[in-house]
Amino acid sequence: MKCGARVKTSELSTEGVMAVTVLPDSPGAFKDAVWEDVLPYYEELATRPLDTENVEQWLADWSRFDSLLWEAASLANFAYTCNTTDPELEAAQLRFGTQITPRAHEQRVRLQGRLVELGYMRPGLETMVERFRNQMNLFDEANVPLFAQLSELTTQWNKVNGAMTVIWEGEEKTPAQLLPFLQVNDRDVRERAFRLRAKPYIEQRDVLAGIFDRMYDLRQSVAKNAGFPNYRDFAHREKNRFDYTPEDCTRFHVAVEEAVLPAIERINEKRRRRMGLDMLRPWDTSVDAAGRPALKPFDDIRQFIDHAAPVFGHVDPDFREYYQAMDTGNFLDLDNRKGKAPGGYCMTLPFSKQPLIFMNAVGVDKDVRTLLHESGHAFHAVEASRLPLLFQRFPGSEMAEVASMSMELLASPFIGNESGGYYSEADTRRSHADLLEGIIEFFPHCASVDAFQHWIYLDEAGRDADARDRKWLDLRRRFEGKSVDWTGLDSERVARWYQQPHFFGSPFYYIEYGIAQLGALQVWRNSRRDPKIAVRQYREALALGATRPLPELFQAAGARLIFDTEGMRELVTMVEEELDGLDA
Repeated sequence: MKCGARVKTSELSTEGVMAVTVLPDSPGAFKDAVWEDVLPYYEELATRPLDTENVEQWLADWSRFDSLLWEAASLANFAYTCNTTDPELEAAQLRFGTQITPRAHEQRVRLQGRLVELGYMRPGLETMVERFRNQMNLFDEANVPLFAQLSELTTQWNKVNGAMTVIWEGEEKTPAQLLPFLQVNDRDVRERAFRLRAKPYIEQRDVLAGIFDRMYDLRQSVAKNAGFPNYRDFAHREKNRFDYTPEDCTRFHVAVEEAVLPAIERINEKRRRRMGLDMLRPWDTSVDAAGRPALKPFDDIRQFIDHAAPVFGHVDPDFREYYQAMDTGNFLDLDNRKGKAPGGYCMTLPFSKQPLIFMNAVGVDKDVRTLLHESGHAFHAVEASRLPLLFQRFPGSEMAEVASMSMELLASPFIGNESGGYYSEADTRRSHADLLEGIIEFFPHCASVDAFQHWIYLDEAGRDADARDRKWLDLRRRFEGKSVDWTGLDSERVARWYQQPHFFGSPFYYIEYGIAQLGALQVWRNSRRDPKIAVRQYREALALGATRPLPELFQAAGARLIFDTEGMRELVTMVEEELDGLDA
């Protein structure tokens, strides 16, 4: 076997596959593995005699094996997104994404069925078993090659994006590297940067739309194979959304219109008056309204990394230790560069129980919030890693995003240099105000992204590229209001959805951000009353991993699920009041 594991060759399964008795000692054993190297481990777990006496050892062995394999796949993906121009890294990522991961999913469903059929249960496994049963019901063998094709298309999208560059004043830059120029006081410079950032997406629109067309067809086929009328309904179930429905998502969209859009109009009107403009244009929404220079939190990546540690230490000393362990282990890749995939993420290495963070920092205030956000995910991973089984640790994206978004708010008071962070006292207030405004402004984007996907997969016109672009424009007008003038910028506005990784790589993973942001605002509200209790509840909720249903996880963190207008309006009002205080 290529991965070098020791096997007991005297035992063969009924299919002639070697039965594995000893697992490798590290994920590196699977670094160059192909499917034929992986299958024997699943086969042994699938054929081992199983009863209530040995089921706990069986679960532990399965958890250890999947942790090794998952970590190897995660490291391959991390390496590729850090450098999409390397053909060897691309080949490794594709090997896992198209050959191993889809087939591993099939084998995991097979193992899930063994546990469900055994009828074994104990405290702490209830949510796990419910998910196993759900995934069994969704599985269809015909979808295995379709998921492989989808993974390959996601790699193509990453490659197209990673290769995008523009020429700015004679220098080649990535679109992300133009973000600082959207914060300069020269309005003409901002407009040029805004238009140039969108240009590669406008030029590559047909290529990106073609990738999405193929994804659309595959996803609708996946849904029909699994017995669903459309991919929206399949995705909702596939994400184990047991505690809210697609109709709740629609309620969320309406609540954003009713509770958030008026606040957006007030914020933008205040900005327009401060800037002395007749009308705001899109390139006027990121610059400081008072004409102050843009916040510059760091000069180089080393400084960026170092100054975050004391910030986390002020929230909780353990968080500082978790963060420094990532730095020491070289699990932070934070700077933007040509060839690097767009976006940011935190990934967990389940065998090492070590998180890593990927992002594209360019020296703007938003980079600080992104690092705080992804570090919240990382701390969640560490807290939940104490649970014995891999399947108990990840609670779903809703609670995972509470972890990250709460960290942005909990750490915000400590980002000043008096706490070892980045800013003067005045700039700390500016950054905090920008964070709060950004939270309010995020909800319309979240609603438009989610509503867009509902429409795409429920309406036959979702297969038409031009119809998709028109629908995106309609939704942006619905959720963003009229306080920003987009006249003559339809192409630039359409380009925004082609930049959104979730449409391509993680469909329907977005409403979670909105649900979680409302949870995080409740955690922040608690911290304003008693920081120690709020952080204790936050950590207790993270440590529960996936061992409780979503409403109970929110409750442990001192929050509740909110989809209604009144609940949303209460939190938006709290944020506006804080903004008024910062202005004063």
